Amino acid sequence: MFKMFSKVYDHRLSDSWASNLRKQRLALFASKLESLPSPIKILDVGGTVNFWENIELLNTNLKDLEITVMNLSYNKMGSTHPNIQQVIGDARNMEQFQSNQFDVVFSNSVIEHVGDDHDQQQMATEIMRVGKRYFVQTPNLFFPIEPHFVFPFFQFLPINVRVWLISNFALGWFSKFTDQEKARKIVTSTRLLSKKKLLNFFPGSEFYEEKFFGLIKSLIVYQEFQKTSNSGE
Repeated sequence: MFKMFSKVYDHRLSDSWASNLRKQRLALFASKLESLPSPIKILDVGGTVNFWENIELLNTNLKDLEITVMNLSYNKMGSTHPNIQQVIGDARNMEQFQSNQFDVVFSNSVIEHVGDDHDQQQMATEIMRVGKRYFVQTPNLFFPIEPHFVFPFFQFLPINVRVWLISNFALGWFSKFTDQEKARKIVTSTRLLSKKKLLNFFPGSEFYEEKFFGLIKSLIVYQEFQKTSNSGE
């Protein structure tokens, strides 16, 4: 059964729905970037170097990108691309960056992992502070198959049931957990968002829905990408 679900969720498979949706998402993102003057300074909050090195964005006419990848730790392999640098930081408090320091702040499937409502609001506030624009994606709370554990309605089950499931079965991206405390920490570390909550975190955003057979699989909020005045740039 989970092999079948991998055709939906495994972005490592080039023919999976996840890969196709990601390509569409990045095409949308690239189309927004085309309206901006070069060079374009991008901050990826919670991303990876590998993500940027393996997408076509860097090989198109959008070569004048300066990408800063921020995460809790460094990718030990580093980057071979001269326009990608890594920094360590916390999405909830990006005090190392000035307000409007980046042309665009990008974040892909991260805000659901930073903590509770307060933590998620802090991340959203910081994204809007350090970026002139933003493009934030997160899985939809109400999609029937939870994307991390790849199990139907997993996100709505009682915590004890979720802990029991991952303690007895390998689910989604996770092996079976024998440590109950670790299992509980894993299941409570992901807090999926609804459309209403995401828009509350990013008021006034443009909104885009990624759909799978008519069901909303992921949510995207972004600030319309228009050129600012010369003084603003």
